[in-house]
Amino acid sequence: MDTVKKLNKWANAHTYYGIDLLRILVGFYLFYKGISFITNTEYYDIYAESLKKFGGGMVIIHYVVAANLVGGIMLVFGLLTRWAIFAQLPILFGAFLINFIGKMDIQNLILSVLLFGLCIFFLMYGSGKHSADYYFKMQQ
Repeated sequence: MDTVKKLNKWANAHTYYGIDLLRILVGFYLFYKGISFITNTEYYDIYAESLKKFGGGMVIIHYVVAANLVGGIMLVFGLLTRWAIFAQLPILFGAFLINFIGKMDIQNLILSVLLFGLCIFFLMYGSGKHSADYYFKMQQ
C-alpha cells in the first residue's frame, strides 16, 4: 500500500496534460475496440476461430468486449485507472499471442505491444492529477 501511495504522490507532483491526454486517448481507443469487436462480425469470427482450440472461447471473447468497453470508459475519466489497466493486461497479452496462434498481422502485433507498454506505464503512473480519482480523493 505504501508503494501505491508513493507512486500517486510522485505522479501528482509530475503530472502533465500530455500524459492525461494520452490516458484519455488510450481509453477511447480501448472503448472503440470494444465497439468494433461487437459490430464487426468478420473480425469476431477470425478471433473466435483462433480460440476454438482453447476451452471457453466464447467466455474469453465476452470478457474482452466487456473489459474493453468498461475499462475504456474508466480510463477516459481516470476512475480506478489501475484496476481498469489490470483488467486490460491479459487482453493485450492475448492480442500479442494470438498473432502467433492464428494469422500473423504485423500491424496488430505492433499495436498490441505498444498498448501493453502504455498500460504498464499507466499501471505504475496511475490516473494523474486531472482525473476522477484525484477529484474524489480531494473531496474526502
